[in-house]
Amino acid sequence: MAEERVAAETPGTPEFRAVRMVIIGLMLGLMLSSLDFVIVAASMRTIADELQGQTMQAWATTAYIVSSTIATPLFGKLSDLYGRKKLYMLAIGIFLAGSLLCGMAGSMYQLAGFRALQGIGGGGLMALAFAIMGDILTPELRARYQVWFSAVSAVAGVAGAPVGGLFAGADTLLGIDGWRWAFLINLPIGIVALVVVHLKFTMPGKRREQRIDYAGAAWLIVCLGPWLVVSEEGRHWGWGSSLTLSLLLTGLVGLVMFLATERRMADAAVIPLRLFRNRMFSVINGANVIVGIGVFGSLIFLPLYLQLVKGQSPGEAGVMLILQTVGVLTTSRGLSKVINRSGRYRAFLLLGMGTVAGTLFAFAALDQDSPMWLAGLLIYLLGAGVGICFPVTLLALQNNSAKEDMGVSSAAYSFFRGIGGAAGTALFLSMMFSLADSRIAEAVAKAQRGTEFRAALDDPSVLADPANLPILETMKGSGAVNLDDTSFLLSADPRLTAPVVDGIAEAMSTVFLAGGLVMLIGFGLAFLLPKRAGKTEDLKVRAPESEPAAS
Repeated sequence: MAEERVAAETPGTPEFRAVRMVIIGLMLGLMLSSLDFVIVAASMRTIADELQGQTMQAWATTAYIVSSTIATPLFGKLSDLYGRKKLYMLAIGIFLAGSLLCGMAGSMYQLAGFRALQGIGGGGLMALAFAIMGDILTPELRARYQVWFSAVSAVAGVAGAPVGGLFAGADTLLGIDGWRWAFLINLPIGIVALVVVHLKFTMPGKRREQRIDYAGAAWLIVCLGPWLVVSEEGRHWGWGSSLTLSLLLTGLVGLVMFLATERRMADAAVIPLRLFRNRMFSVINGANVIVGIGVFGSLIFLPLYLQLVKGQSPGEAGVMLILQTVGVLTTSRGLSKVINRSGRYRAFLLLGMGTVAGTLFAFAALDQDSPMWLAGLLIYLLGAGVGICFPVTLLALQNNSAKEDMGVSSAAYSFFRGIGGAAGTALFLSMMFSLADSRIAEAVAKAQRGTEFRAALDDPSVLADPANLPILETMKGSGAVNLDDTSFLLSADPRLTAPVVDGIAEAMSTVFLAGGLVMLIGFGLAFLLPKRAGKTEDLKVRAPESEPAAS
């Protein structure tokens, strides 16, 4: 293995060229999972409208997050048993099968199921790409090629949103509904990655015996699944209904059994419980859950805000979302080494959490008439705050972990961020659509006292236009506006849609306010961190994979 690694460093050798091809295959795999989430987030408003499930879109998002979060550690351990190449190709295959099925989905429930399958493959791609890098590269080459992987993340973040907007804004592409290409675009990329890895990754795998915590993963699903269902459907069933309470109890039983299983599995557990004896580990991952809520919440809500409240097309919203990625890249790349060298975790985490919280509070104060430049500035600041939180939590976690726990600590970082993202997405979307009905009803009642709205109701052409039916039926007392398909906002009379948009904006403002309050919890957790790291020498030895150690 040592000789192969040395040959891989020598330009012009067959080993060097083979490693380059394998790295390209790994980059394509990472591009799949990174690009997919951003594209789908930017397209989700149109996807949900087409599938008549705008109020159920949390299912599709949380299904992917939860399945990928659980699959990530399992793929890592399974690859120790059966080899990296086989498992990596399996992950690509599962991801492509899920992508194809998502592109054929006929309802939001089908899409959620297929996204869960896709998430299993996505979790495998993320887990194995860096494991394979560690197998075939020396530390020096690893640092060099890490720049390539960082470029993949940057390209996915910048290109994903406008590409998703392009697909969502197209009626058809090559005879297929435009939004379906948000999933089908994965097929050609994935097939190329599959062929490259199959043909060029020839390094023999070294089998390492592992205990796989299948039971822990299963109990985690039993815990999270019912709770996520309740967060989405509880507003329809009633929070005190027998069905809601029974699912909450089922999730609680799943949590108890998960903790018991993790204790029994010890170091082979999905998350070894002994790690929580380290106060820093507990505090950092508590903050990490909060960061996950902010990251995934913003990815989901910003496209909805721009399209439903500001009236932008999917393509325009996608271009605006580039500002968030630019903000993330600006601070994460610019501050990582500064944070690592100074060791001032508390100060930088307070800065990041405070920036995100303040930005969310500012979003809560916006309304339909707020200038677009202000929304753009806040989107950038939100990204900048998230970009500060990312490296702080990762560096603090890895620099305070024992060397033998580095792998499992890094896995825990991804795990808790994913759990926070799933919980935040489900709860905030449920909150928004729960509040929207009452807010819209209040806005419509207020508008009915105005002259413009009454003039629209008396206009024969408005009454005859089918696009106005969703609002006109509400006027007749047939119930709340059906928000499962919000496409009527694009074609209905602006005088009629104004109070609907106002109601949605007020509901979103409440959600942004709640998000800001949640981030303040993370702000408080940051005070539990030490003002600075104890040993500068440890920081140099334990610099994370994403940033080369300071010399």
